[in-house]
Amino acid sequence: MEMKNVPQGVEANLPFPRQYGSELLVIRKGRGVWLQDIAGKTYLDFAGGIAVNALGYGRADLARTAYRQMRKINHISNLFTTEPALALARAMLARGPWKFSSVFFGNSGTEANEAALKYARLHAMRTKGPGHEKLLCFSGAFHGRTIGSLSCTPTPKYQAPYLPLLPGVAVAPYNDVQALRSTLTDGFAGVIVEVVQGEGGLACMTPEFAEALNETCRKTNTVLIVDEVQTGITRTGTFYASEGVGLQPDLITLAKPLAGGLPLSAVLIPDKIHDVIHQGDHGTTFGGGPVTTAVALKVWETVNQPGFQARVKDAGDFLSQGLEGLRSRHSSVGEISGRGLLRGFEYKGGDVKDLLARLQQKGMLALRTGTNMLRIAPPLVITKNEIQKGIDIIEEALQ
Repeated sequence: MEMKNVPQGVEANLPFPRQYGSELLVIRKGRGVWLQDIAGKTYLDFAGGIAVNALGYGRADLARTAYRQMRKINHISNLFTTEPALALARAMLARGPWKFSSVFFGNSGTEANEAALKYARLHAMRTKGPGHEKLLCFSGAFHGRTIGSLSCTPTPKYQAPYLPLLPGVAVAPYNDVQALRSTLTDGFAGVIVEVVQGEGGLACMTPEFAEALNETCRKTNTVLIVDEVQTGITRTGTFYASEGVGLQPDLITLAKPLAGGLPLSAVLIPDKIHDVIHQGDHGTTFGGGPVTTAVALKVWETVNQPGFQARVKDAGDFLSQGLEGLRSRHSSVGEISGRGLLRGFEYKGGDVKDLLARLQQKGMLALRTGTNMLRIAPPLVITKNEIQKGIDIIEEALQ
């Protein structure tokens, strides 16, 4: 494996496994929505660290928060707690539109989903009894790479090397109301679903499917887990993507943007599940540490400031208009998918990897999703001028 854009005198080999590819671009620093590599070349960031860096780069307020907390205490484990963890949990529980009674902090999206799957089975065991342990996921889903989350990620290229996976997992077609109602029975403990499928081509849940999920989960006393790891915290124009389609979650999982780039995840838990959890049923060593929760509280306060959500929605609409313009001018731009500042389009001009390489050459970083789609997930602080600059770069690359 080699580094890209390596200045003279810098070692060109990287001690990483092959799973990361044959070459890696080495980034040195960033400011706002712009990044710079070790050779000094700048890039407009339309990837956001895979939708993680919601507030961009080089923020002094987040750096000060982390520094001040590090000077106090950096780790204490889950045998105790700290003021930042308590303050963050209370702030998260105070925000609507749904009422949750507790928060489990972890370190990553897949860990949050693992916890939620365990809570769903725990709830079924203690309210319905044995024989109600099945889990339901949907085609196109991506919920993580640990064994439980991977078992609910029905994509052969991810699952095949690790078979057999967790038993008792069923798969239904996404957005298929009839299939949902015929599949989901009393024997299930939980359903896990994304409102916008981050790795599944940015397919969006329909309001009809959301209502069917609400109704069927209530009818069968099945825990509805909504994976908002990539869509939560304003990414899609509403604070939770669930709000935009009328979905009523039992558990919400959060991670990517929660701590401004530091590893932190959360599961929001309602009374009916909190009441069946006993001491020792689940745990974590690093989750909810004082530094990550201190920074996350600053992020939470920032994204909940008046006008922030409206600006994100406005930026998402502007991005959508720009992509529609590209589609009208270029036959290689196919269907446009996604919501808010999580958007993408089907690339009909060849392999999307080639388009990503051209974009990088021209000074933009973007992502892929699905079979051959370009995915865009910039920092939420991006301006319309910066979005237009990105559209112009994509236009050049398409030509």
